[in-house]
Amino acid sequence: MAKGLPIRAARKDRDMTLVITSTRVLTADGAIRPAVLRIEDGHIAAVAPAATPPPAGPHRSIDAGDRLVLPGAVDLHGDAFERNIMPRPGVRFALDLALWDTDRQLLANGITTAFHGITYSWEPGLRGAETVRALVAAWRAVRGRLGCDTRLHLRFETHNLAAADEVQAWLADGTFDLLAFNDHLDDIAEEVGTPHKAAKYAERTGMAVAEFRGLLDRVRGHGSAVPATVRRLAAAARRAGVPMLSHDDPTPEARRAYAAIGCTIAEFPVTEAAAVAAREAGHPVVMGAPNVLRGGSHKRVKVMTAADMVARGLCTVLASDYYYPALVQAPFRLAAGGVAALPDAWALVSAAPAAAAGLADRGTLAPGRRADLVLVDDTDAALPRVAATLVAGQPVYLGDPALAWSAAAAPPVSAPA
Repeated sequence: MAKGLPIRAARKDRDMTLVITSTRVLTADGAIRPAVLRIEDGHIAAVAPAATPPPAGPHRSIDAGDRLVLPGAVDLHGDAFERNIMPRPGVRFALDLALWDTDRQLLANGITTAFHGITYSWEPGLRGAETVRALVAAWRAVRGRLGCDTRLHLRFETHNLAAADEVQAWLADGTFDLLAFNDHLDDIAEEVGTPHKAAKYAERTGMAVAEFRGLLDRVRGHGSAVPATVRRLAAAARRAGVPMLSHDDPTPEARRAYAAIGCTIAEFPVTEAAAVAAREAGHPVVMGAPNVLRGGSHKRVKVMTAADMVARGLCTVLASDYYYPALVQAPFRLAAGGVAALPDAWALVSAAPAAAAGLADRGTLAPGRRADLVLVDDTDAALPRVAATLVAGQPVYLGDPALAWSAAAAPPVSAPA
């Protein structure tokens, strides 16, 4: 079996029971112990002691040895796919190809459920209406052939008033599974005052800097209509049962205002006080896994670090943000640093995000849950690597050719059906 290739079991094997044995399985009670997982019809049928004999009938098996068997990672906010669309300024590639390649990156990094963070802004270009509509269409066309359970997280820029009707329709028809309210207007206005940062927006939007600054002024002039639009879309999300996030909450008052309209997830609060307000209300707080690896935010290094927030119970969910590999690496970094035991750290990328998104069918290895799981080789504790990824009981990625599959029913290497 070739290293690093997506794999799928042959169709005749997909209904066959799969048995996974490991000396280290993260069970639903938060313990890591020897166990045998029995998987049937895409779900975990049993988590049994290691000495449990195999089923009598036909089955496939994986001997994971001492590799960790963990629930698959659930990524509530990842926008690194944008680099697959536009890897260099002004250079764009087909959206279906970008989504296809992103799928491979997700699986190789143990992410079994992903919410693509699609920013819908008042800007043209990469985050404008034309790209967002085309991206939604491309996702609809390819999602059935992706290995990862790929969903959409709409990051709505609150000054994008012209898009409100369209967004409301998308919420009603189930296109988006998460809705976040973003307001980056002031940040953008500050950045375009700096020549090299202004050039970044010119590249992203395809506009000249002076033209972009004019657009910014016009958008700012309609700011009085923003609160009503936010309330309207929040009501639409509540009717559709779509969980909502507030983004970059600056103060406890801002957090509580968003909570009042149903935003029960605080995403990347920019002050400790805002995070405290969220936790006092019992709401999840999302921070970036790259922050854990880098020791701080790429923008606000001196304000808060995710590791410190985890240690104090003020961060309950980690997201890949702009770098997919960080999601699997961060829990191991937290465990190595004594910030949290590995089971608790892993919950930040599995059980906690699944619960925040209302996905009660995944996030832990328990009977009845979806068999979304990742096998991790942590022989090198500083750089654990994904040995295999399974989604709904189907092997979709193999990164370790030494992994022992049952000889009678090893799944062939193929493109997803």
